[in-house]
Amino acid sequence: MSLEYAERRIKEALKLAHGNQTRARQQIIAWAQEDTRLLHALAKPHLSGIVAYNIDRVASGRAAAAKVSPQATQKSTTSQGKTNEDRFGMELLKAVASSSADIFGLEHNVPLGRRGQASQNHIDAIRAMAAKKKKSS
Repeated sequence: MSLEYAERRIKEALKLAHGNQTRARQQIIAWAQEDTRLLHALAKPHLSGIVAYNIDRVASGRAAAAKVSPQATQKSTTSQGKTNEDRFGMELLKAVASSSADIFGLEHNVPLGRRGQASQNHIDAIRAMAAKKKKSS
């Protein structure tokens, strides 16, 4: 039943977004923040992986190490009653849902580098493969 509910809500979001998957994803995330039934339906197939990761994290000691780190001890509460972790989570959700999010490697709008010229050995190898392909055909 829960999978059917999630699929129905996804179809509804796609219809509202006129088929735009990015906008539909943003809508689903917004709905999931308010609708726990939808959130559970979306997360249920991934729950065993989430649980396994967290068990491994605690069993390996990474969880305890994170508590000792300076970042974990600086957990403060803002004037709105939200911790830095809560704010980070919201910023992460907004970045996932945003259609204008930074793309890895292109964060600062740096133009892509030009490709260098191919070496003569490379050109000769490509031509040899093409000639061999023509002979075998």
